[in-house]
Amino acid sequence: MKKFLLGTLGLVAMAAPAFAADLPARTYTKAPPPMMPVPIYDWTGFYIGGNAGWGEARDCWNVIPVGGVLFNDGCLNKSGGLVGGQLGYRWQWGQAVFGLEAQGDWADIKSTHVSLFDPTVTTSTKVDGLGLFTGQIGYSWGPSLLYVKGGAAVTSNQFALVTNVPPLVAASVDSTRWGGTVGVGFEYLFTPNWSVGIEYDHLFMGHNNNSFGVGGLFATAANQIDQNIDMVTVRFNYKFGGFGAPPVVSRY
Repeated sequence: MKKFLLGTLGLVAMAAPAFAADLPARTYTKAPPPMMPVPIYDWTGFYIGGNAGWGEARDCWNVIPVGGVLFNDGCLNKSGGLVGGQLGYRWQWGQAVFGLEAQGDWADIKSTHVSLFDPTVTTSTKVDGLGLFTGQIGYSWGPSLLYVKGGAAVTSNQFALVTNVPPLVAASVDSTRWGGTVGVGFEYLFTPNWSVGIEYDHLFMGHNNNSFGVGGLFATAANQIDQNIDMVTVRFNYKFGGFGAPPVVSRY
């Protein structure tokens, strides 16, 4: 019996290497690299920024002398530079974006025109500042945002009468007027918080009556000045994030 067991163990020992050679080789699979989080662009949050660009003002001067007959004294068109800043807040639901914004700019838009009503006088208009208080509705896709806006506008103006010989300011008046504005813009988030954009706005400021105490024939007339302004600005904004939360990312 002992010899039988020893023989059996010997046969098993001899067969083991041959059996192992018939087994398939082990294969090793390398783990895939970890997935990087994909950012979800969110326009929600407070933002503040600056802007600079170009503006053109069109002022049409009508004179109403004693007697009440309106005299069209012509229109003045002039372009100039703009620089200022803006701040606001946006809410995003899905791809829709809503916002409120206040914007203020210094301006240097001045024009002069020899009066048809009194050729001895040159009329002068200057826009030295403007402000916009608007609501926004936009559509976002990825880091891009296209929006329209509208609301109230205010301009700071100086209207003057300058004698031609000698060239002296005969009279001037400062005027702050309120009107409306509509616009359209495009903005792009090049980081989760920084964006750059371009915007066009049209300001329709209506007309106001202004009186001058001196200035030849103008001294006895009411001056009705219509004003419209077009402006194009490049904008940079910094967004603080929705309610102070960090950018949302997809999880895998």
